[in-house]
Amino acid sequence: MNHFQNKSFLKEIDFTTAELNYLIDFGCHLKQLKKQHIPHPYLQGKSIALLFEKTSTRTRSAFTVAATDLGAHPEFLGKNDIQFGKKESTIDTAKVLGSMFDGIEYRGFAQKTVEQLATFSGVPVWNGLTDTWHPTQMIADFMTLKEQFGQLKGLTLAYVGDGRNNMGNSLLVTAAKLGVNIRIGSPKELQPDQKIVALAKQAAVDSGSDITLTTDPEAAVNGADAIYTDVWISMGEKIDVAARVKALLPYQVNAKLLAATGKKTTILLHCLPAYHDDQTEVGKSLEEQFNVSALEITDDVFNGPQSLVFQEAENRLHAIKSIMAATLGNLFIPDTLFNSAN
Repeated sequence: MNHFQNKSFLKEIDFTTAELNYLIDFGCHLKQLKKQHIPHPYLQGKSIALLFEKTSTRTRSAFTVAATDLGAHPEFLGKNDIQFGKKESTIDTAKVLGSMFDGIEYRGFAQKTVEQLATFSGVPVWNGLTDTWHPTQMIADFMTLKEQFGQLKGLTLAYVGDGRNNMGNSLLVTAAKLGVNIRIGSPKELQPDQKIVALAKQAAVDSGSDITLTTDPEAAVNGADAIYTDVWISMGEKIDVAARVKALLPYQVNAKLLAATGKKTTILLHCLPAYHDDQTEVGKSLEEQFNVSALEITDDVFNGPQSLVFQEAENRLHAIKSIMAATLGNLFIPDTLFNSAN
């Protein structure tokens, strides 16, 4: 019996509070097994297709190592390696890959693409990121919060910056599902789409999560247990860069904004990569262009004692391993664990 067996992991709203908590806790368990060098080859003999339309550091590394740790063989299929979307439709690609692989990861642009892969492949499909959602990141993020605070329900998470991107969407909905109070601090034009807000508010009715959208960054972070930010310009986004930077500079996570929480225990999270210094080509170019030393987060807080960004990054591995093992590993996960919970 496995409650999750053969299910796809496409977006957070598809899962109940109990199911999300299980994946977070299972991720913590698998992390301990790895630290203790205890083998856990739940996917022995399986083959996993890793489809990447977008470049990646953490997602690609995490899926590759997770598959290997679980005893599976991961096969990387980049946008130039297969005919995906160019000479062959997503549906045809799904049918072919589903006949050869036991599971498929997809990282790319349209949510519709990952949904079609899941519908037509016949195997579990895992969303490694789309323009709308980033669900594997969520399991890692809330793992990090649970490791730090020992619980999730009742915590307050503030996200500042571009609230309309996949991170704003995912954090809003997942926090609402898990009973974590969520604050989004963004300019009016960059606040989450009302459809996403409605999904979160519906979830919050059951969990007791408090949802706040504000244009005031200091109000957003006041009393927060964690501050989260992300890059201001998403991959492939065509925008007026100067206007975006000007609009978001008041939302930069720096020592002043961190102090505005009024707490010494607040932690900092970022899904990475981060433009916190001039050690990247893009970061250096943007900083020279706009005469700033950092963009969404300053180096002093990014590398400061309250930052857990690299623990969070490592947790991508354990979170992804949890999702893959639960949905493909023939584990004993009885339905009764979830019957009485939301």
